[in-house]
Amino acid sequence: MYKSILIPVSFDEDRETDTAMDVARMLADKGADITLLHVMEKVPSYAVDYFPEGYREEARRAVEGALNDLAARLPGAHGVVTDGHAGRGILDYAAEIGADCIIVASHKPGLQDYFLGSTAAHVVRHAHCAVHVLR
Repeated sequence: MYKSILIPVSFDEDRETDTAMDVARMLADKGADITLLHVMEKVPSYAVDYFPEGYREEARRAVEGALNDLAARLPGAHGVVTDGHAGRGILDYAAEIGADCIIVASHKPGLQDYFLGSTAAHVVRHAHCAVHVLR
């Protein structure tokens, strides 16, 4: 069904990464390219001094390792880490690779974002391809 699938991965406890990977497995054409993407947001300048030196590089290596471990469980998958704002970064990367489907998990919302999480809502509103939202 889809040839290029993008799965944004957040390492929050309530994210459904395994479910997203199962859905990708069902929706992917034979030989599809599946990208597991994590967008590392910038630490605000007022907080940078409170982190140990080299923290960001160490965190990036840890995220890359975790993504590679996840990707090893899904044929045609690979992990990518980018920097930026989560919603915009997902959309930019989807456009860059020509994704025809984004599978995004949405957290169980609070009152401020009743229907979707803010990142998932941003992706749904602005994506130029199919978006499957998981709860």
